[in-house]
Amino acid sequence: MKSGGRPGEYLDTQRSACMSRRHDELDEPAWLRWSLIALAMLVMAALVVLPLLMVLGAAFAKGVGVWFAALNEPDARAALKLTLFTVAIVVPVNAVFGMLMAWAVTRFEFRGKQLLLSLIDLPFAVSPVVAGLCLVLLFGSQGWFAELLQRYDMKILFARPGIVLATLFITFPFVVRELIPLMQQQGADEELAARSLGAGAWTMFTRVTLPNIKWGLLYGVLLCAARAMGEFGAVSVVSGHIRGLTNTLPLHIEILYNEFDSTAAFAAASLLAGLALITLILKFWLEARHGDALAQSHRRH
Repeated sequence: MKSGGRPGEYLDTQRSACMSRRHDELDEPAWLRWSLIALAMLVMAALVVLPLLMVLGAAFAKGVGVWFAALNEPDARAALKLTLFTVAIVVPVNAVFGMLMAWAVTRFEFRGKQLLLSLIDLPFAVSPVVAGLCLVLLFGSQGWFAELLQRYDMKILFARPGIVLATLFITFPFVVRELIPLMQQQGADEELAARSLGAGAWTMFTRVTLPNIKWGLLYGVLLCAARAMGEFGAVSVVSGHIRGLTNTLPLHIEILYNEFDSTAAFAAASLLAGLALITLILKFWLEARHGDALAQSHRRH
């Protein structure tokens, strides 16, 4: 180090030189970069874009009138209403409990914390069909709560409550897993400062915590909604496949396809794909507008 230089400047110079050397070492030939990009685009086109285009083509093959008539059938409208009804319940519940769970994990130390984090990831590890069977063991005619349900004339399985519970279980981790790393990254300094200035718990949450996590929360809500609309396995076990009553849109598509009504099946599939695309567009918009805030939540994943 030169005698007239400052240690900080020297360290900055050494760090820049080290990063430059790393960049040179990772600088691959142009042909390799473009080959990998082309391969990635080809795989995405073959596995994602092409099937989606085929679904849309089959849905509108006989014209817009036939497509609209297939979606205007009573069973199709009932399936769409049930799907949106389930999403309307699941998303707010998961948003609230996701915030509470993330708050507990990031702001408090307690025994069993690692076990709780593992349980949060359980819906990712367990097959949705297994989750549906667990609900059958709990609320079925021979289940643990069968006597209690019969006493109060309550029905969980083969009804809307079972569909909502199954979807809740499958989609629970999406919000909380977006919020935990974000809240860990931000820390509790601002919240402690607010409390030291006399702010109550609700004021602290609405004025400090929620503004800091709102974009991560919205991102998790979008992922939760997309997953809830497309859930099939767990819902298939607990729904009973009662047409017009307990069939969500994915189940309705399966029934139509098994009955060789491909036009109606692809029409319903295009509607489900359209809902997913709307969610995807909102996700892209959110990432484009608030990418820095969302990037913080993903650095700790």
